[in-house]
Amino acid sequence: MAKIISAKEACSFIKSGMTILIGGFLKCGTPTEVIKEILKTDIKDLTVVGNDTSFADSDRGLLVSEKRCKKVIASHIGMNPETGRQMNSGELEVELVPQGTLCERIRSAGAGLGGVLTPTGIGTEVEKGKQVVNVNGRDYLLELPLKGDVALIYGSKVDKAGNIAFNGTTRNTNVVMATAADIVIVEAEEFIDGYLNPNEVVIPGVFVNYIIVKGK
Repeated sequence: MAKIISAKEACSFIKSGMTILIGGFLKCGTPTEVIKEILKTDIKDLTVVGNDTSFADSDRGLLVSEKRCKKVIASHIGMNPETGRQMNSGELEVELVPQGTLCERIRSAGAGLGGVLTPTGIGTEVEKGKQVVNVNGRDYLLELPLKGDVALIYGSKVDKAGNIAFNGTTRNTNVVMATAADIVIVEAEEFIDGYLNPNEVVIPGVFVNYIIVKGK
């Protein structure tokens, strides 16, 4: 099963200065095993892209707390006071992106698009420094694609081909992130030594490079 590797082996694909997409909504549907391995190394200066920065003592939040990030691109940081502290002190660059826009930027990278037009942010701080495009009399912001060197995603059930199924809202940002990185590593809550029912598959295994079985 060539796709199955350890969290330590997966960590070897991550280098300082990379852009890492990390799935999850706070602790829901969030991979943790590779993050633990990153914290055992001297990897730093990461740009972390995710819905949020979780909590200060959990998953993505630990990368912030341990000062492994130079930049965070997220929709909100309110549950992690350390992110706000580092942002205000100038230790960490934080780019806040509306949640729908964040997902569309990641999706456009995966689809090979040049960006996405959205009215969200027109007339606000979000507009600063961005190109405004008028279509049929209405202004839109051109939001550019957001691609990762590595994506760390979660799967409720993953089969030996890398096909992924999700329970409830655990799918969140994991789905778009699976298409938008050079290397995609999925952490399987449950590993199926066989194949999922095709009707269960949300992310086809063709998008997945490596599988980590949680707890092993």
